[in-house]
Amino acid sequence: MADRILEQQHEHEREQERERLREQEQKDLEVESHRGARPLEGFAGGHTTWTGDQDDAAAARVHAGDAEASWEASERQARLEPPEPDAEDDVGLRRE
Repeated sequence: MADRILEQQHEHEREQERERLREQEQKDLEVESHRGARPLEGFAGGHTTWTGDQDDAAAARVHAGDAEASWEASERQARLEPPEPDAEDDVGLRRE
């Protein structure tokens, strides 16, 4: 008896999901049946004053020492030395 009630509930939920999907498909077909601009098409080709050179310059500043720092960390790890504390990490830990 309980199995039958549970099966009916599951079937009802599956039917609700199928109905929801049918409604969404109908909405999609309605939108696609009309020609014209789509909602976000105007933003895709927007112009900006930001250039790739600015990205390159910023990346060069931010990541200038990454290779050396990575190499040094690898060397320390290979020698099993403890990592050196960063100045930024110590700022909040000092008690005066």
